Amino acid sequence: MNERKGYKILIVDDEIEYQKVLTLILSGVGYSIASCSNGIEALDYINNNIVDLVLTDLKMPIMDGVELIKKIKEKYDTIEIIVMTAFGSIESAVDSIKYGAIDYFTKSSDMDELVMKIDRLAKIQRLERKSSYLLKNQYNKELFIESKNEEYLRLLEICKMVADTGINILLLGESGVGKEVFANYIHRISKRVQEPFVAINCQVFPEGVIDSELFGHEKGSFTGANEARIGKFEQANLGTLFLDEIGDLPISTQGKLLRAIESKKIEKLGSNKSIDLDVRFISATNKNLNEKILEGNFREDLLYRINTLTLNIPPLRERREDLPAFISFFVKRTEMDQKKKINKIDDEVMDFLLKYDYPGNVRELKNIIERMIALSKDGRITLNELLMPIASKDKTILITNNYGKSLKDARDDFERSYIYGVLKNNNGNVAKSSYELKISTRQLWNKINEYGIDLDEIRN
Repeated sequence: MNERKGYKILIVDDEIEYQKVLTLILSGVGYSIASCSNGIEALDYINNNIVDLVLTDLKMPIMDGVELIKKIKEKYDTIEIIVMTAFGSIESAVDSIKYGAIDYFTKSSDMDELVMKIDRLAKIQRLERKSSYLLKNQYNKELFIESKNEEYLRLLEICKMVADTGINILLLGESGVGKEVFANYIHRISKRVQEPFVAINCQVFPEGVIDSELFGHEKGSFTGANEARIGKFEQANLGTLFLDEIGDLPISTQGKLLRAIESKKIEKLGSNKSIDLDVRFISATNKNLNEKILEGNFREDLLYRINTLTLNIPPLRERREDLPAFISFFVKRTEMDQKKKINKIDDEVMDFLLKYDYPGNVRELKNIIERMIALSKDGRITLNELLMPIASKDKTILITNNYGKSLKDARDDFERSYIYGVLKNNNGNVAKSSYELKISTRQLWNKINEYGIDLDEIRN
């Protein structure tokens, strides 16, 4: 059953043999199982891991089941609890429901009954989470268009002013700044909000395929066209068509796009019949379209048609006041996606996240956090989880886009940064750092001199 995949159950019982039996049965039908022998162990596990369901005995040493239920429900509302009990303790099991348990199971009952209870509960939780995800997805959209940055807020105000005008908008900005999120926001605050928002990345389709994607085709219009197909224009009728990476659109397609925008009509491939459309156009690119015009790779008349209004979205490094909200959001979402609990992010890591320039913008921030959480241990993120270190201008220890250099230069950058980081972590203590690096102090002094590392700066 799909509900079983990735569903994490924690068994809490001081009877080790019963733990093993439950683990064997429940893991055998597809559930992910962990087990503990008492309430203290269970709370420690829950604090450091994602758990969907707790199966707990009532009578246990150190901390009984009722106390465990109370403590779980104090901090983790989303964790469900089923109490396991001997036949003679059913009254106590029923009583435990008022403390937060959702159901009980007598140990003498058929195990199929327990599996049925868990299956039903897992299905309900999955449906609830799906509903929660949809609401959260709406929140995500709101988060990414909220800001404390004055320039970004000014752009949002312009969007509100023009949302219902229907004018064509060109969004400029580096890769990863959230141009599609911005386009979607314009659509959602316009009168077209109930109609489709259709996005297409012009970069991913080769010449000859992009025409069919945009305009659709009739059956038999080309080899392999075994059936008629509706293109993105028709899909977006009455709504908004977002043309991402429009700077990469083949020159042959640009003329067809220009005609479609001007005439508000399209023709499918293999058809002479015009189709009237009412579509709002928003385009985006990280390219310099004026340069592409001079190179002969972009039509000047198309640029004039798509840029009635041009909005330049600032990169993340110019919106540092928004970083805390983004970091918090991505950590919480990644915890849920990876089923890992993060209790602490070391100060050095947080300092880096707040100071780094993010050449890949929001997309890079997301990737960094996902990677760090995937590599984290015991619910803590340390400098060790910052992969591919390299010294940046503020001496922080990470970079993810170090491409374009020779392998030797990349290795030197890595070594310089790594040595700097170890020295920094040891407050400039060369002996201790050489021991951690597993090289002699003489070798380390040679590296310090070779890379021009300032120990006085590190110690201050």
